[in-house]
Parts: sequence; C-alpha cells; structure tokens
Amino acid sequence: MSNFSNLFAFVFMCFAALPAMANKRTPSVHPSGIPPPVIPYCVGVNIHFVTGHARDLDMIAAAGFKFIRTDFHWARTERRKGVYDWSPYDSLASNLERRGLRALFILDYNNPLYSGPRKNWGPVSQSDIVAYSKWAAAAVRHFEGHHIVWEIWNEPNNRAFWKPHPDVKNYIALALSACRAIRKSDPSATIIAPGSVRFEWRFLKPILKSGILRYINGFSVHPYRGSLPPETVGPQFRKLRQLIARYEPHRKNISVVSSEWGYTTYSKGVSYRTQADYVVRQQLFNLYCGVHLSIWYDWKNDGPDVNVKGQNRGVVTYDLKYKPSYFAVRTMTRELSGFHITRRFDTGDGADVVLIFKNADGSTRIVGWTTGPAHTFNIPAPVFGLTRNLADIKCVGEEGHSVQLKVRGGEVSCRLSGAPEYLIP
Repeated sequence: MSNFSNLFAFVFMCFAALPAMANKRTPSVHPSGIPPPVIPYCVGVNIHFVTGHARDLDMIAAAGFKFIRTDFHWARTERRKGVYDWSPYDSLASNLERRGLRALFILDYNNPLYSGPRKNWGPVSQSDIVAYSKWAAAAVRHFEGHHIVWEIWNEPNNRAFWKPHPDVKNYIALALSACRAIRKSDPSATIIAPGSVRFEWRFLKPILKSGILRYINGFSVHPYRGSLPPETVGPQFRKLRQLIARYEPHRKNISVVSSEWGYTTYSKGVSYRTQADYVVRQQLFNLYCGVHLSIWYDWKNDGPDVNVKGQNRGVVTYDLKYKPSYFAVRTMTRELSGFHITRRFDTGDGADVVLIFKNADGSTRIVGWTTGPAHTFNIPAPVFGLTRNLADIKCVGEEGHSVQLKVRGGEVSCRLSGAPEYLIP
C-alpha cells in the first residue's frame, strides 16, 4: 500500500475513534436492544480478547463496525462459588463505549467449580443449571444500562462446545432457566439464543416449540456454508421466519440475528478478493432478508499458518495488516452510513442483486453485484429519484476507488460483477 493510503487509513482511524463523534452518530437503542436495520449500527465482528488491545479496537471502530461479539466466560468470572469478578469485562465495556461500540456477550462455557475440569461440557445437572442461571442473571444485572446483547451459549449443537454430545433437551432446560432468571433480574435485558451452527432443523424446531420465544429478543444462528456464496442463505432465513411466526404468532418483534459467520482465506478456502466481496454481500443480503444484526467471524486471523482453516477468517492478518476485506467493510459503512434498504430492483436476471437504499432525508444509494457472470446493466434515472443531472452520479468500487460510468438516454450503464459497487447521486 502507498504511504498516502497508510496516512489516510491512520487519519480515518483516529477520527472514527473519537468518543464524542461516535456517540453523536449512535441512534437511540430500540426497546428490544436489537439495533435498527440501518448501516453501520447493524454491522459487527467477532473478537477473542477482553483486556487491552487498544489498537485492535481503534481499527475496528475505524472500519465502521458498531458491534463486537466475544465470549463472556463463566469460569473466568466466577472462580469461587457465588463470588463474581466482572472487572475484565468492565474494562472491555468501557473501552468499547469510548469508541461508540456495543457488545454482544456470549454466556459460556461450563465452570469446573460445578462440572469438574472437563472443558466445554454442557451444564446438564439441575445444580449446574441453577448455578449458571444465577451467574447469568448477576452478570446482566451488573451491566444494566450498557445496552449489551446477551447470547445463551455458543453453538450448543456443535460437539466442540457441548460435550460429550449435543442434547437439545438439555440445552432447552438451560436456556429457559437462564432466560427466566435474567428476566427477573432485568426485565429489559436483550437476550438472544441459541447461536446454533448452521440451520440444523431437528435441533432448532424443538427450541422454537419450547416456549423460549416468549423470553428472547432475537433468534440467533451461524449460517456457515463452506465456500458457497452468501446469497444461498435466503431460503433458510425465510423458513426460520415462518417457524418463528408459527410457534409465537403474537410476538411480532422477534429479530433474526446472524451472530457468527465468515469465510476463510486459508490455502483451500476463498481468495482474499472473494472474501472482500463476501463480507459486504453477507452483510447487505442479510439486511435484505430482514436480519437486523450480522457478526462477521473473525476480526483477525488467529494464526500465521495459511494451511490452517481456522487461522484465516479475519479481515486483518494475525499481525494486524489490512486484508482487502477490511477496506471493503470500511467502504460499505462509509458510503451507506445512515441508510436502510427499501427494496430490491428487478433487473430481469435472478443472479443480480441490486438494492435500493434511502436515508432519513430521502437520499438514495444503489448497491449492485451479481452471483453470475459479470455483465453490464442499465439503471433508469427514476430509480435514483432523478430526472436530470445523471452525469453527477458517481460510482464507488469496493475498496473506495472511483469507477467510470456511462450515461445514455436517461439511463446509467454500470457493470455488475461479484464485487459490490455503490452508485451515488
């Protein structure tokens, strides 16, 4: 990258981290605690640290992320039975708020005080469940007023995180007990669950039927799909919404949350370029599907080995060097700041995704890409809300560079490819 680009990134980072500016841009928190479907407030990223890491947080804020998601470890905060130490997370909450960031804390995993030294075993005995619920309620009460989103466990249908094997009945017992305790402690708390890996319907349907929808604000899933493009998630989100409506028809404000999902750039994964395309397409297509909060996994690579799948999901490298996906996120949050989706424009080709955005002032932005072969498409002036001055429309590429447009007879000719581009009148 050029020296000028480095300087620009540094200046942008510094301004984004200013607390006064960040607080001024933050809208009122919805009563449910789930952010409004307005960019950048619905854009988040997963981290794996609690204290320190000021440079990481500055870079996260500079990219335009507004949420972080991280583990809120039971074993780390309760080392003696009934005695809680929240200080590491107090520090994190303070560091986030200074940068205009919100937290999604995952209430996990088991505590050896109750279940022995076995790592990642799900709390299944009644005494374990009671202890977990008391701890969760105490945590929520302590952080009341910080607008934190609380998630009940991480991937309980994944054997790596619920040993010896996933058990939906055990998870339901834990989640219902925790939700009731949290609601008693803080009726206004924002709770999401279950954070399931993929859409495993035989696991999700019993949870949806269990009555948990009466207690939670959002139903969270991790829609990983290997190297398949983000747009393939559409039918699954539709099915999930239909099931929520079936099992809790009287509550209309239960959000769907994509609380973890990303693509890895390891040697057998996607390219850096494709990851940059997908990080934006995932966020925007989720919004189109009515998902009000999307957490990209991961903030930075977890290691330097390009041959390890789990070490290469970040938007920056292990040593905090920018990947193209970082600039793609920054362009999206900058060009669409304050905008929400109003509709999808029909180009006549189902592979095309052309989304119309507006802000509170009625200004228009158009973002387009295609999941098929690249091609040229003409957008008529009325779509922009314009009848003249089409020559003033600019096109911004994924990493913030200007793209040449052609204007002919009241239409703007643009090129749709796998990389989203932004049309700005």
